[in-house]
Amino acid sequence: MADHLLKNIPYSVLDLATVLDGFTAADTFKTSLDLAKQSETLGYTRYWFAEHHNMAGVASSATAVLIGYIAGGTNSIRVGSGGIMLPNHAPLIVAEQFGTLASLYPNRIDLGLGRAPGTDQVTAMAIRGENFSAVHSFPRDIEKLQQFFSVSNNRASVRAIPGEGLDIPIWILGSSTDSARLAAEKGLPYAFASHFAPAYFEQAIAIYRNNFKPSPFLQEPYVMACVNVVAADTDAEAERLSSSVKRMFLGVITGKRELLKPAVDDINQYWDQLEKEAVEQMLYYSFIGSAETISGNLEAFVAKYGVNEIMSTSHIYDHQAKLHSNRVFAGLFG
Repeated sequence: MADHLLKNIPYSVLDLATVLDGFTAADTFKTSLDLAKQSETLGYTRYWFAEHHNMAGVASSATAVLIGYIAGGTNSIRVGSGGIMLPNHAPLIVAEQFGTLASLYPNRIDLGLGRAPGTDQVTAMAIRGENFSAVHSFPRDIEKLQQFFSVSNNRASVRAIPGEGLDIPIWILGSSTDSARLAAEKGLPYAFASHFAPAYFEQAIAIYRNNFKPSPFLQEPYVMACVNVVAADTDAEAERLSSSVKRMFLGVITGKRELLKPAVDDINQYWDQLEKEAVEQMLYYSFIGSAETISGNLEAFVAKYGVNEIMSTSHIYDHQAKLHSNRVFAGLFG
């Protein structure tokens, strides 16, 4: 039964445009396009970027620009944001940007929205300027976006051109329970950041499902879970490759962020026991190992939580190893 579920579930990619130690953002964009092209041939449903700012190792700050670059270099895979941090932008600007993308690449653009700044408070202040202290309403801004995209807005004094009348799916992103209630109330699909915020995952999706109200956009709840994936031919090789993402999360915990480092044979030389436990807690929903190992663990995950779609994110330093991991993971769904 679990195997049947896995074979019928969509699988997608979240790309943070991670900058590798010894390389540049320009290098990252080239490898992202390479990964996106491979993902398309392997049957992945979506390829999303997340908006982050002031992080040396994450080059996805101009999210809409990257979406256009990837969509222009592929043919059929859906490309979108996971997500756009709405408090950083006027809804009209988001509507115009994604309206432009959807006009260039019809029926291929997704708009995932988050309520966090995607950065630290100092940087958020630099982004928002005099609007930093203004009262922001995430629900109201979503409603404004929906209005800009609607055909009925064609007689309004402010219109999104392009954008008006286009079918651009809106997703609500979450890493806690707040957005779960909002996604349920608005009848929108819900994507949870279980790849870095596992603590609230089970509670959040239960709140979403229990409170879901059908809408013109969605008749039944739809949950997508984002998880960390490091797949290789053997469990041992996958564990070695996973040292890169573990060191990355160690940087998050210690406040010493660095560019993504190459894999190492012994990661224990880089952390103490408390740091190890903290990293492993953040990486709780990670699937690391051979195809056989990941398959069993992923089937159990899908069976337990009944998620409708899996989105993988893979922080692997070696590009060929990353492509191979992406291929192995896709094979689990075939």
